[in-house]
Amino acid sequence: MTTPDAAPSGSRHEAVHSASFITELLDVMWDNARNSTAGMTAPGSTSQLRLMYVVDREDGIRMRTVCERLASAAPTVTRMCDRLQATGFLERLPSPDNGREITLRLTPTGKRHLQRIREQRDTMLHQAIGNMSPTERRALALGLAGLHRQLNTAHPQEHRTPGSELKRSWPDAAARPSSCPTPSPSYAP
Repeated sequence: MTTPDAAPSGSRHEAVHSASFITELLDVMWDNARNSTAGMTAPGSTSQLRLMYVVDREDGIRMRTVCERLASAAPTVTRMCDRLQATGFLERLPSPDNGREITLRLTPTGKRHLQRIREQRDTMLHQAIGNMSPTERRALALGLAGLHRQLNTAHPQEHRTPGSELKRSWPDAAARPSSCPTPSPSYAP
């Protein structure tokens, strides 16, 4: 993994390279945050954490829908659910309209665990973004809002967030461009 060039030329290739690099870096940082969550047994894999994010976004989601969202086979998702249920993070319930289907929801313990991970992740992001100049923050905000919009357009189910908007509190409200959605603390990756 190489670092992105400091001087952006605006080319699509360099933008993709920079986005890939930062995604890998954030994955490592967030995995460390997940593993260091104090006082809790963390899910054993990033896949289990992804499952928790999907269930958190859609309380009572059907197991079949989770399989589609994660692009995973039912037995794989079932094993992840078994592990998350054993740690007390997830519960399975019969579907209210079809007793043969299972719905999933996070337990209060699972929700608290995700909240701790999000708080640690937000602290890292706030520190890094807080050290950027206002111009850099505005450019980042515009770029991320554009990327999010394009991902939602190209892959609406895979990148769906509540309200299908980029919802995140900005470190400097004055730096948030008027074209960016109004932030809300409920955004989850």
